[in-house]
Amino acid sequence: MTQLRIAEAAELLGVSDDTLRRMVDSGRIAARADQAGRMVVDGVELAALAQSLAHPVAPGPVRDESARNRMRGIVTGVLKDTVMAQVELQCGPFRVVSLMSREAVDSLGLEVGSVAIASVKATNVIVGIPQ
Repeated sequence: MTQLRIAEAAELLGVSDDTLRRMVDSGRIAARADQAGRMVVDGVELAALAQSLAHPVAPGPVRDESARNRMRGIVTGVLKDTVMAQVELQCGPFRVVSLMSREAVDSLGLEVGSVAIASVKATNVIVGIPQ
């Protein structure tokens, strides 16, 4: 099970550390001390909170455009069959869905609550894990 430190969890939500701590204090998300005494939140709970906070934003006019875009987010859903898999990420206000082989999902260890990076190029979304 993925456990994320407060700073990393706050970054994934697009809020400050203090805002996430207030969410913990208000009971909106649970946190506990890890073995080193640092506060951590459960990745599955963070994924659910990220989905509840997501508000689509109109992109507006584009000034510059990149051929490759990378978005860091949290895995909010994994649907696997015998050959293929569908992975859903919440990257700030954006929901990104990628279709890939089941072997790739298993190899990357992708599960709800995992941190992942979606690389978007044309019609393909490539998912990787941060170092």
